[in-house]
Amino acid sequence: MEGETTVATTTIMQCRRRAGPPKPPRSSGLLIFLSFSVLWNFAAGAFNYADALSKSLLYFESQRSGRLPYNQRVSWRDHSGLTDGLEQGVDLVGGYYDAGDHVKFGLPMAFTITMLSWSVIEYRREIEAAGELEHALEAIKWGTDYFIKAHTSPNVLWAEVGDGDTDHYCWQRPEDMTTSRQAYKIDESTPGSDLAGETAAAMAAASIVFRKTNSHYSHLLLHHAQQLFEFGDKFRGKYDGSVGIVKSYYASVSGYKDELLWAALWLYEATDNKQYLEYVVNKAHCFGGIGWAISEFSWDVKYAGVQLMASKLLMQGRHNSNEQAKILEKYKSKAEFYLCTLLNKNNVSNVERTPAGLLFIRQWNNMQYVTTASFLLTVYSDYLRRSNHHLHCHAGPVYHEDLFKFAKQQVDYILGANPNNMSYLVGFGPKFPTRVHHRGASILSYRENKAFIGCTQGYDNWYGRGDPNPNVLVGAVVGGPDCEDKFADERGNYMQTEACTYNTAPLVGIFAKLSQIEESDPGLTREDPVLYTSS
Repeated sequence: MEGETTVATTTIMQCRRRAGPPKPPRSSGLLIFLSFSVLWNFAAGAFNYADALSKSLLYFESQRSGRLPYNQRVSWRDHSGLTDGLEQGVDLVGGYYDAGDHVKFGLPMAFTITMLSWSVIEYRREIEAAGELEHALEAIKWGTDYFIKAHTSPNVLWAEVGDGDTDHYCWQRPEDMTTSRQAYKIDESTPGSDLAGETAAAMAAASIVFRKTNSHYSHLLLHHAQQLFEFGDKFRGKYDGSVGIVKSYYASVSGYKDELLWAALWLYEATDNKQYLEYVVNKAHCFGGIGWAISEFSWDVKYAGVQLMASKLLMQGRHNSNEQAKILEKYKSKAEFYLCTLLNKNNVSNVERTPAGLLFIRQWNNMQYVTTASFLLTVYSDYLRRSNHHLHCHAGPVYHEDLFKFAKQQVDYILGANPNNMSYLVGFGPKFPTRVHHRGASILSYRENKAFIGCTQGYDNWYGRGDPNPNVLVGAVVGGPDCEDKFADERGNYMQTEACTYNTAPLVGIFAKLSQIEESDPGLTREDPVLYTSS
């Protein structure tokens, strides 16, 4: 992504909402903003979630690096990055490009695979019922196959291929790449516990996904996950201290302790080995697991995910002593703080919202935080329903239905229930971004015209065009609107029009759940129209 950064506890470049009259109370399912005068009427819930699911999984085929398979469905892409790792004497062909450029960044790629795997673990039946399980497994395996290659020995993991500085100097199709494909690694002398931890989490989660359908592959993934966790825990350090070139793009602001807790939880889920649970309990204080109160969940900051998973263990009674239960209860308290913050029910701080109700964390690629929040709200809603619990917020009790309803409102906003009548899921619905900040999508397909396009030729001939991209990046979730719900569909507006794999990944499970609810009882996903007025 173009210069992606994040901050765990402080919102940077945040656009504050204008002060205005207080919102009227909700009634009859209508949400009215009195400061506006022009009316939009959306049939909230009237979306084809099965189609959204199909398109979201198709997006990952657009982001593939390496030699494309015979069943590649995105026809405007072709083979790329076929010499990755050659200079270093390793095979690093494959994996995913994270966004609209051609660097293979290990940390966001691993988080993407963790979230895809978590979606399948929670909503496998729903994804299968929608006919998309095979595509979901392919999307996960494309990433885990690469991680197996990148983990060349127990204490070596290749962290990145390419570098953002030279990559961003050029605007080319991936098939024409002339930029550096230098590869960077972490090892005992140049550690990266955050990257090792997230990759361990991804492979452990994926091992659960493949356990019943490909047991040998599942065991292989688990073996790598365990080695990576041990490596990350024994040789501690932030990966951006070892791979300095990544700092301008995916700096590890939150450090590595959240990823080690995250990896341990996923390994406990995958193995039921109590040593991993003991790690999560014993490190709860010193690693910040029960100290940090967080308002975001992202490729960098895993604490909210850690806290929710630990809460599930408590609800399921998967602990060995009262002391463990007490620590898990503290994790649960932090998880509920995060959820109450999203729901605007904390007494101290709450996540900002746009006038039309979209969660707003920060200006740059805000939609990544919306999709991860929506996923955590959805899974926690299911945890509460199964355990017959409810959420304790300062404003009062919140029930599982309320969490899911709010998650659905966020998803519906993404799909078009917003003042712009625009779907921020590319290729979905009648109106969506057509000038996505994406090199491959913005230039005529290599399969249509194999004439070489040089490093700066793309800037000269394609980047500045006002026309829509010649290739539609179906299933991509772009960065989205600003704090006032405004969105400029311009290729150069990368804060809003660039899409990333970790934007789309959390939506896979939610789309599957919504599609099955819609199929079983269409009335359950329909609400009264939402009413907006604008001045």
